[in-house]
Parts: sequence; C-alpha cells; structure tokens
Amino acid sequence: MRILVTGGGGFLGYETTRSLADRGDTVVAFDTAFGKPLLELAGSIDQVHVEAGDITDLANVAQVFDRYRPDAVVHLAAVVGVPASIGSPSNIVRVNVQGSLNVFEAMRLYQVKRVIHMSTEEVYGDFERACADEEHPQRPANPYGITKLAVEHFGRSYGEFHGLECINLRTSWVYGVGLDRPRPPMNYLEAALAGRSIDLPSGADTVIDYAYVDDVVNGVLLALDHPLHRYNVYNVASGQAVSDQELIDEIRRLLPEPQLNVGPGRRPYASGHRMPVKGALDCSRAREEFGYVPRYDIRRGLAAYVTRWRERAAAA
Repeated sequence: MRILVTGGGGFLGYETTRSLADRGDTVVAFDTAFGKPLLELAGSIDQVHVEAGDITDLANVAQVFDRYRPDAVVHLAAVVGVPASIGSPSNIVRVNVQGSLNVFEAMRLYQVKRVIHMSTEEVYGDFERACADEEHPQRPANPYGITKLAVEHFGRSYGEFHGLECINLRTSWVYGVGLDRPRPPMNYLEAALAGRSIDLPSGADTVIDYAYVDDVVNGVLLALDHPLHRYNVYNVASGQAVSDQELIDEIRRLLPEPQLNVGPGRRPYASGHRMPVKGALDCSRAREEFGYVPRYDIRRGLAAYVTRWRERAAAA
C-alpha cells in the first residue's frame, strides 16, 4: 500500500514509517521537520518519501494528497502532552483539531477512506476503575485530552456524512529509545544508564500503563490491515499498570549501581498540575478484533530499552 504518515518526523512517526517500509509499503512521512534517522531511512529506501509541511495548512495537505494519492493515512501529527496543552490551549486546538480536520477534508476530496488516528488515555480523565475499557466514561480534564476526544468525534462525523473510516487507537505513556521527553520511564532509565542518581520527593504511588513503542506500532499496523472494523475505537497499550516504585525496582534489577529514589504519594505533571488518576488499559477488544497482543510487559520493555540504548551508543 501507499501510506501517508502525518507526524512522520516524530518518535512514533519514525518507528511507524520504518515498520511500514520494512514490510514493503510505500510511505510518505509528512511533518514540519525531520530527524537524522528518518532522513537516512529515506535516503536508503526508495519507497520512503519525506514531505515537509504543516497540517494546519489545508492547501499544503491537499498538495501532498494530490502528489502521492495515498491508499490510507496514519495520523500521528499533534502537539502531544498535557503541560504543553495547559500552557497554550489555543495552539493545541489549532494543531490537533483544525489540523486533523484538514487531514479529514483532504481525505474526503481525494476519496481516501481509512485513517488510523492516535488518541490517548487522557480522554478518560480520572479512571473510575483499575482497568479501563473503551466504554469507560470519557471526561478529559485537560486541553490535550479534550482535543483528542474532539478529533475522535469529528472522525465519526466524517464517517456519518462522507464515509470516512476513522479508527482511533487510545494508547498510554509510550516509551522507547529516541523519545526525547523527560518523563518516566525515560528519566529513570536515562539517569541509570548514565550513572546519575535521582531523588524525587513524591510520585512512588503514581500508577500508569507504560506501552513499549514496538507494541504500539504493531497495533497501528494490525488496525491498518484489518479488513472490516466493527468498532472505531480501541485501547492499544500493555494492558498492565505499574507504580513508579515498581518501575524503579525493575530498573534497579537491570542497572543496580545508580541510586534511584522516589518518595511516597502521587506525582503531578511537569507543569505542577494534578495528574488524573490512571490505571491499565483493557486491550481485549483489540485482541478479539484484530489480534493485538502486547509482547512487552514492563520488565521486558525496560530490558529492550536498555539493549537498544547500548546498541545505539556503541554505533555512535
């Protein structure tokens, strides 16, 4: 297939582009900027193309559709993260909502039917139970979650009026080598790998479903390939939630020398605002519908991270 990946220059965009190309698809990575790994990938594989542009510019988006005529879209472009959304809600609405509408409108104009949209567990707000399925109440508590839920609804609207098939994948805190965000588990892992200590006053009781990047990309490809979806939203994560204390205990098992300590209580966002109560994402719908089975629990995911980090360091 010929797949357009919006946000192709980002962490998840690069991994998705690489996986699509590895299996033989032609991929158009569309973004405002591209890192060295993606440019090297495009330079070495003929079926990978990079197109610089902005999803907030409908004419720009339409030009890419006209030039490449994609069979489907993987829509990853967004301003990601709660602190950024709190600091600039108008910008996140412009990019996440208006940008998504531009993608949907270009799909309508060029008769592209299927889009895989990366959504988030932030749409649930405070988890009312330890493991949330897709029918959990959706009460997002911050602009990021609100915009992602709005895009889900707009996708359904385009489905109703124009036949668009918008498949929403709600994931949790994705991690992997190359994601440049100072949040768990990366902050703990990077400190431990560099031999630095961490001593945080609180956060040990924060519970989150950490999703290793390879699982999330696998979920994207499975949803993209599934011939007939009965649902338009699926949870795609690890299916298990761990506390920061459990996270640190696992990292100590892999990297025992550095001192990693975190005090009791729940951790706020980096902006200082309260983090909603979180938990695990029930991925049984994705398993039953298109065979998604997460391969990385937290122990295996952290070990894979350490192995890949060391491989990159050795190759640098």
